[in-house]
Amino acid sequence: MAHLPNNSAKLVARIRRLQGQLEAIVRSLENDAPCGDVLQLVASVRGAVNGLTIELIEEHVRNHVVDPEHEDDPEKAKGAADLIAVVRTYLK
Repeated sequence: MAHLPNNSAKLVARIRRLQGQLEAIVRSLENDAPCGDVLQLVASVRGAVNGLTIELIEEHVRNHVVDPEHEDDPEKAKGAADLIAVVRTYLK
């Protein structure tokens, strides 16, 4: 994602945390952890992936579609802001 050079270290760190969470699921399965514990770990990974997805989609909209904070057309700015809000709501 070439438009995120200032943010790439933050995104990579986030993905490395996800890798750690996935490794925790593997360890739990290998150690016959209770189903509830494994499911909780999976839910945590899902939430983290959704958060990453939200961030990437929002940055894409702002950089390649319309940045609501810098758009002169109020209708386009509102449309972009609404899209970002819907994506955030849908993926939470």
